[in-house]
Amino acid sequence: MATISFHNWTFSVNNNSRITSFPHRSPLSNKLFLGNALSLSKRLLKLRPPTLTPIKCSVSQATDTPTPDISEKSQLMRRSDVRNIAIVAHVDHGKTTLVDSMLKQAKVFRDNQFVQERIMDSNDLERERGITILSKNTSITYKDTKVNIIDTPGHSDFGGEVERILNMVEGVLLVVDSVEGPMPQTRFVLKKALEFGHAVVVVVNKIDRPSARPDYVVNSTFELFIELNASDEQCDFQAIYASGIKGKAGLSPDNLAEDLGPLFESIIRCIPGPCIDRDGALQMLVTNIEYDEHKGRIAIGRLHAGFLRRGLDVRVCTSEDSCRYARITELFVYEKFNRVPADRVEAGDICAVCGIDDVQIGETIADKISGRPLPAIKVEEPTVKMAFSINTSPFVGREGKYVTSRNLRDRLYRELERNLAMKVEDGETADTFVVSGRGTLHITILIENMRREGYEFMVGPPKVINKKVDDRLLEPYEIATVEVPEEHMGSVVELLGKRRGQMFDMQGVGSEGTTFLKYKIPTRGLLGLRNAILTVSRGTAILNTIFDSYGPWAGDITTRDQGSLVAFEDGTTSSYALSSSQERGQMFIGPGVDVYKGQIVGIHQRPGDLSLNVCKRKAATNIRSNKEQTVVLDTPLAYSLDDCIEYIQEDELVEVTPLHIRMCKNPKFSKRK
Repeated sequence: MATISFHNWTFSVNNNSRITSFPHRSPLSNKLFLGNALSLSKRLLKLRPPTLTPIKCSVSQATDTPTPDISEKSQLMRRSDVRNIAIVAHVDHGKTTLVDSMLKQAKVFRDNQFVQERIMDSNDLERERGITILSKNTSITYKDTKVNIIDTPGHSDFGGEVERILNMVEGVLLVVDSVEGPMPQTRFVLKKALEFGHAVVVVVNKIDRPSARPDYVVNSTFELFIELNASDEQCDFQAIYASGIKGKAGLSPDNLAEDLGPLFESIIRCIPGPCIDRDGALQMLVTNIEYDEHKGRIAIGRLHAGFLRRGLDVRVCTSEDSCRYARITELFVYEKFNRVPADRVEAGDICAVCGIDDVQIGETIADKISGRPLPAIKVEEPTVKMAFSINTSPFVGREGKYVTSRNLRDRLYRELERNLAMKVEDGETADTFVVSGRGTLHITILIENMRREGYEFMVGPPKVINKKVDDRLLEPYEIATVEVPEEHMGSVVELLGKRRGQMFDMQGVGSEGTTFLKYKIPTRGLLGLRNAILTVSRGTAILNTIFDSYGPWAGDITTRDQGSLVAFEDGTTSSYALSSSQERGQMFIGPGVDVYKGQIVGIHQRPGDLSLNVCKRKAATNIRSNKEQTVVLDTPLAYSLDDCIEYIQEDELVEVTPLHIRMCKNPKFSKRK
């Protein structure tokens, strides 16, 4: 009988190299490990799990065996003066805040320079929502080593951004919350990083939280590595404990340094330098695209082989047979927080290239004579689709600058140039387009951007993308993780049960009195769930989801029990009409608002729609009253774009304009009736 100790828990392995006991773990963990095959047990015996002391990471000692897409005669070597890393994590685990501290301590900014929080979230939408939507590049210099850092989104809907940039790096910082531990998106980004063979440094962030449980988090992360079939070298990861907001890190949760020095040292030691062919034929995979009014389209990527210089003639390849020629007019590298002009870039560095007006993501910038294309970037398929169409309401053209189907079509197909995880197809009519994405948030961000650019259009309700395999109808399923206080757990469990969710794990968390619930649920059941779950939990529940797999059709799901209140005629709403209308349900509008026939003005308190006259006025008579009647109106519901898209059903549409978001009944459905 052999024993393997790992932090606070122990494996017991019998003479047949099989795990026999796994104390102090949940039943789910026991089931996971005890059911594993002989090979897993042998691997666990070989592995040295993460330690609290500095280690010589196995990954940095590994033999250089990159996939040579270059000539076999070329000499492959590693650059020791460059590190390319991506910071990946679940949403709200502190990636962007950690990057802020790394930039400050690397003296990227002057001591007296004002720096706003989450400096990498430069987009207006990112600042408003407090999330990262687009991946961004920066770099720091630590002890004569240039570290290119790429900040990535944490939401599963933007997983395409993460998949794309993993082509540019050799290692990742996996940031995990010290209380929550590995979450659904943690699993997704780690799976992709391991598939690429990248080295991983695990950063247990927010270690200063009162209910932090670092041992549990590191153990759970190690289990996740094993579950995802990580190699022995990848499982031998370095764990760093950090507080991103305080700018402190250490090799032990109880002994943090005064700065992020231990984190920087681990990056240099554990993340290998880029493997390059310095003298080979030029190869650069375009992984990102930006646009500048003066410079035009800017292609961003990592130089895999050869070198680039300003004025160089190159070949741009999509495949072996599809190539064209171009010239590099300007060349930039990332230094600190800026793009800096460069005359020459060596293989292994990340750079930005100007001069190729029609370059696309996934194309290879190669040597003019002997260059060959690199493998194209692959991302996972979308799971949700929505129909976009021109605005057909009576208010069309009042606010928008772009209202025609040609404007809409051009803008949607232009989005495909940068957004690889999205698809656009022509719809049933000439003015309808079907947009497919990773989730409703993925498409909602596109809608919000278009609205701010001056577009005016209508969108239908989100629908899942089903598949047929062997005459069986399959639909997408997702893993939903809900963090909810114990007093509201019953209501949340009941709601998820109605949505065809199946619970497979439940655990309490520390002293905060919250419970983690894990469900496997059809994507259809998640449509409109976010508002409903906030309602039943009094705004305290936190819902996170990630795509899991396709499974059998789960049956009918009811997502909304109440109907809509619909305007009876065109006009301007009055207090007199709304005072009687609000007895029928909750209103979306107040007095003095222009409405049109068919516009949804509220939520009916019963099933089925109800038409109301919200524009009628009090009849004028010649009888005087000593005092006008005082009308008390309820505060109308303020629905955001996300709320409206969650609310609407099959026969309803959302009208999107630069200044207003309205909902209306779909006229095509009323004609069918």
